[in-house]
Amino acid sequence: MKTRWGRLSVFLFCCCTVMTGCVAGPEDFIVDSADESGKTSISENDSESSEIIQASSVEMEDRPAFKSTASGLKYRVIREGKGRKPNPNSTVTCHYKGWLDNGKEFDSSYGKNAASFPLNGVVKGWTEGLQLIQEGGMIELEVPADLGYGPQGRAPVIPKNATLHFDIELLKVR
Repeated sequence: MKTRWGRLSVFLFCCCTVMTGCVAGPEDFIVDSADESGKTSISENDSESSEIIQASSVEMEDRPAFKSTASGLKYRVIREGKGRKPNPNSTVTCHYKGWLDNGKEFDSSYGKNAASFPLNGVVKGWTEGLQLIQEGGMIELEVPADLGYGPQGRAPVIPKNATLHFDIELLKVR
């Protein structure tokens, strides 16, 4: 019963998002162990995932300098990937951690299942940033408010006009 309600709530959220024009974040697309199509997500117990969790602890001082895109997105590639590169219409599976300027973590997939979602259904900073790496890669994004949740924020977790920070590991592209 829990899975049925979980799927229904995701369906209703997606419908409301489309109808109201809201932009959803990756935390809105967390997948249970199997989705409607029967595809399974990557769990924290998979050997691939445990390696990723260790890789996500790359020390901040060991990271390369940020680069900027024309839109104002700041990024730094932490680890190069060797797999497929996503496009805006791809569905991706990722592990991620998000925090605000003050260092407060507002969301994370670590210790849970990896998140799977359509890349064109998340904030613009994610859509743009994930196209900069390939499967197996890791990127840090600094997402300005206009590429994130903008002046409306996402109360009570994301304040208005907040800059968002993410470590994202791209596990799979479909």
